[in-house]
Amino acid sequence: MAIGDDVSRGVTAKASEPTDLTQDLMAIAASQDQGAYRRLFHEITPRLKSFLMGQGTVEPVAEEILQETMLKVWQKARQFDGSKASASTWIYTIARNAKIDRFRKEARPMPDPNDPSYIQDPPETGEQSVAKKQESNHIREAIATLPSDQLRIITMSFYEEKSHAEISEELELPLGTVKSRIRLAFGKIRNELKDMA
Repeated sequence: MAIGDDVSRGVTAKASEPTDLTQDLMAIAASQDQGAYRRLFHEITPRLKSFLMGQGTVEPVAEEILQETMLKVWQKARQFDGSKASASTWIYTIARNAKIDRFRKEARPMPDPNDPSYIQDPPETGEQSVAKKQESNHIREAIATLPSDQLRIITMSFYEEKSHAEISEELELPLGTVKSRIRLAFGKIRNELKDMA
C-alpha cells in the first residue's frame, strides 16, 4: 500500500515503513496536510537533532533550533523545489541557517549602558554657548575674506554638498584646479582664524 493511500484513509504509516520526505513535503505545500507533516516530523527530527548536536550544539539549544526549523518547514513548504534539492537537503539547509542565525544573535554583545556613546553630553553652559557663537562668527568672517573663485568652490563643496567631480564639471574647471582652490581656501581661512585669536 502506498503512503498516499495511507494518508487518504487517515492511517498512520508503520514506523518500519520508509517515509518519502519529498512526497510528504509536497503534501504539506499543497494542502497543509497534517498527517504528512507528522510523518515528516517523526522521520527527520531525530536525524536533525543528531546533526545539530554533532556540531557541538548543546541539547536544549538543539531542541529550540529543531522547533524553529520544523515551524519554518511548515510555513515555507511551498518554497520547496524538488528540482533544485532533495527534501532532506532543503530541511537541513533551514536547520543550518536557523543555527547560524541563533549563534549570531548570541554572539552579538549586549549594549553597555556605560558606553560613552550612550551617555548624553552635559548641557551647554552659557560660556560654551558664547564661545561657539564667537567661533562661528570668526569662521564666517574668515570665509568672507576668500577670493570669489575660492568662495564659490567652498560654498559648492560644503554648503551644497557637491563632490569635487561635480564642481569640476559644473564650473568647467580641471579637477586638480578645484582641489587646489579648496586647499588654498583652507589655508587662508586657517591664517585668518589665527589672526583673530
